[in-house]
Amino acid sequence: METNCDLICVLGPTASGKTAYAVRLAASYGFDANGKPKAEILSADSRQVYRGMDIGTGKDLDEYDFVPEGFGTSVHIPYHLIDIVDAGTKYNIFEYQRDFEAAYRDVVERGRIPILCGGSGLYIEAATQGYSLPEVPSNPELRTELEKQDTGTLVAKLASLKPMHNTTDYDTRKRLIRALEIAIYQREHSCGESHFLPKVTRYIGLKVSPEERNAKIDRRLEYRLGHGMVDEVRHLLESGIKPEDLVYYGLEYKFVTMYLTGELDYGTMCRKLAVAIHQFAKRQMTWFRGMERRGIKIEWV
Repeated sequence: METNCDLICVLGPTASGKTAYAVRLAASYGFDANGKPKAEILSADSRQVYRGMDIGTGKDLDEYDFVPEGFGTSVHIPYHLIDIVDAGTKYNIFEYQRDFEAAYRDVVERGRIPILCGGSGLYIEAATQGYSLPEVPSNPELRTELEKQDTGTLVAKLASLKPMHNTTDYDTRKRLIRALEIAIYQREHSCGESHFLPKVTRYIGLKVSPEERNAKIDRRLEYRLGHGMVDEVRHLLESGIKPEDLVYYGLEYKFVTMYLTGELDYGTMCRKLAVAIHQFAKRQMTWFRGMERRGIKIEWV
């Protein structure tokens, strides 16, 4: 915090090692007289908020236990905004911004250094840029109706309801459907908006080549599939969560659910999932480059 910023943000694409980097950064700020870390981590991951979705979201909670140089035992770096809602619900960006502000204030008021860590660009910007977001409740019936329509129809419907300044509202079907849900609600109701101040943020980006990134993704996916990811999704289904609700979360939960419900064989599931994660990482980097075009300085390391 020697640069007089409010917040440090560690960002990067999936499988770039953000958590390990942020934990070591937090430990580098030292510990108080009681041995408690002076820095704490706030997650900026749109899926790690869900309880029971551990392997597929890469929570890697063991990484928060770290053995600093000179310590004989491990120390725990506190984290926030992980495991805060039940799997099967549809947590949104408005809720995240509200929950981030509460966690951020708690960390700062206790005299700790906040480190935001994640790869969800929209969540990062909502937390750090003070976006004013509409408070719009979820509408499961409307979502079910919209999910039956093709993407082109949904984009056209959204364009008829609001100005389309950029593609961030429809770069995924999930975001497109949520944007329509908001636009339809605002047409029929008045709604409140969030009002939070932007944070003076130092952004640190973890940079890896596309080839190295894809290789890391493939190794990690192979490990997760061999260490319980299919069983994790099976357990979520057996707990009563509907298949379509797990598919909504995308990537691992979408394709493993499709395998478990018989839509895909195992080999096809693995191939399609690997490609989807590669594409997701590419979209993350596209978002971060967009942040830079909007005037946000990211120090790439």
